[in-house]
Amino acid sequence: MKIDSSIKFSATDWNQIDPERHKGTTGFANWKIQHHGEVRLRMVEYSANYLADHWCNKGHFIFCIEGSMITELSDGRKFELKKGMTYQVGDHAESHRTYSESGVKLFVVD
Repeated sequence: MKIDSSIKFSATDWNQIDPERHKGTTGFANWKIQHHGEVRLRMVEYSANYLADHWCNKGHFIFCIEGSMITELSDGRKFELKKGMTYQVGDHAESHRTYSESGVKLFVVD
C-alpha cells in the first residue's frame, strides 16, 4: 500500500457517514467507507450471527474496536480477534472469511 502524497490532511466524522448494508450467509454487515487515493478506510459493524458469504482474497489491516469475531483461513485454521487486537493479511496471501456470534465493530484499512 502506498499512501499518495497528493492526499491532503482531513478529518472524518464517521457519525456523519451513511452505512452500506451487505448481507452475509447469515446476518449482515454495515460499512461506512472513505476512499483516499488507492487506500480504502472502513468502519464496519457485523451483526450477531454474521457469517461472510464468500472467501476473501483482499489484504486488510483490521483493528477490533468492540466485540469479537472468528476469522477462518481456507486451510481450516481459525483465529479470534477481540477488542483491542489487530490482524493483517496481504492481497492474495491467505483466503479468509469471518464469523461473529455476538457482533463486532472494526476499523479496516485496505
